Amino acid sequence: MSEKSLQVPVSRRNRPAKAPLSREVIVRTGLELLEQGGLANLSMRKIATALDTGSASLYVYVKDLNHLHALMLDAALEEVEDSPDLPAVERVKAILRSYLTVLLDRRGLASIAAVTMPRGTGGMRLNELLLDGLLDAGVRPERAAWGVDLLTLHVTAKAAELTAWRGQGDVVGETEAAYERADEQAFPRLSQLHQLLFAGPGPRRFDWALHSLINGITQTPLPPQAAAPERDAGNGVRHVQ
Repeated sequence: MSEKSLQVPVSRRNRPAKAPLSREVIVRTGLELLEQGGLANLSMRKIATALDTGSASLYVYVKDLNHLHALMLDAALEEVEDSPDLPAVERVKAILRSYLTVLLDRRGLASIAAVTMPRGTGGMRLNELLLDGLLDAGVRPERAAWGVDLLTLHVTAKAAELTAWRGQGDVVGETEAAYERADEQAFPRLSQLHQLLFAGPGPRRFDWALHSLINGITQTPLPPQAAAPERDAGNGVRHVQ
């Protein structure tokens, strides 16, 4: 009798038990894949493979990939840190810096945030903290409400920009060199001010931008009849015409 014929089959019951499938497990696995390989590494199929299940099983807990993106972003936003002991304006800026860090810590998360509106407690908490800080700083409620959107939009765009620049070399330095070579007659203002355009370290410029936005939110009234939010009939998202 051959050695092969003496091999004893391994029972499926002896395999390690899989963790029960749940929305939380799917979201956590999605965040892990995102951190490992960025947005290109994320799909329902890859999540299913990582969880040793079929893709169809995931749709019991999440509607589609866009829904999963919203859940993942919301879970990540739970990591945004508050700084309640700081003065109100500095607290708002510290919260936004923490938000930027959260988006940059996982490859691809900023790209998700740029096109996704979180609907759970993570996103609600971020908005709550920012509203609280702005109101404590003396910003009128209606301006604070619109201001939260403006501030988070700016930080999200900055995170998406910094994420896109990764692996592209010295993007800022190369752009600055191109401006230095610009035709003075065609671009007189750029030739005069190009050094100022690129002056200052990134964190200082980011802080200045936040302070400028907060000052503008504080001082700029809403347009007339802005109390009733205008919504897109198709998806309810704010729009500009």
